[in-house]
Amino acid sequence: MKKGNKTNAIRYLEKRSIPHEVVEYDMEDEGDLSANHVSEVSGIPVSMLYKTIVCRGDKTGVILACVPGDLEVDMKKLAKASGNKKVESVPVKEILSLTGYIRGGVSHWLQEGLSPLYKRYD
Repeated sequence: MKKGNKTNAIRYLEKRSIPHEVVEYDMEDEGDLSANHVSEVSGIPVSMLYKTIVCRGDKTGVILACVPGDLEVDMKKLAKASGNKKVESVPVKEILSLTGYIRGGVSHWLQEGLSPLYKRYD
């Protein structure tokens, strides 16, 4: 992987000599960034993938939800867990400015101005 293409997470792992594997895949259809599609084209089981959803609570503002690729975010449970009455995913056009990552590449790792993170383990 070229230096300019590395994410903060990859830089973190490399700096600390933490073993890892970067799996790259061809994005024929950039419109389909679903975990199921990524699983198909990368060969990684969907249950081993995680998706980070950028949300906004009516009281707390921006929060992140991280769930296994084969599960969905339960917005009502997320609202309750985060102290909000209502939580919605943010519009795609806001993701880069809020996280520093593009849609489909949002990582909960090493975010500047870190937003609260809620993880679901089922």
